[in-house]
Amino acid sequence: MGDDADAALGTHLQELRRGSVVLASLLACRTPRYGYALLTTLAEAGIATEANTLYPLLRRLEGQGLLTSTWRTEEPRPRKYYETTALGTETAERLHAEWLALGAGYTDLRKADE
Repeated sequence: MGDDADAALGTHLQELRRGSVVLASLLACRTPRYGYALLTTLAEAGIATEANTLYPLLRRLEGQGLLTSTWRTEEPRPRKYYETTALGTETAERLHAEWLALGAGYTDLRKADE
């Protein structure tokens, strides 16, 4: 691939990942997680995310009522833990179903040309 193709691919991959981080965060936060642990969990799942992308996303999802947060101060370093709400769980399930349907559609489109 040339530089132009690499740049275009990079842009599209970033757009694709941006939407998937919402679903991944809602799923991962079914168990309470603080920001850095969530970054690690997502990376281990193959969903690399930058901190400067994740933290604003967590605040936005909390503002939408999809996550709740609590400060835990019993450890030497206070940490803000995020957990998926009932609405967040319902939203994650619907987003996951849509993700699966889209994947099936892409597969069908690829098979149509074979």
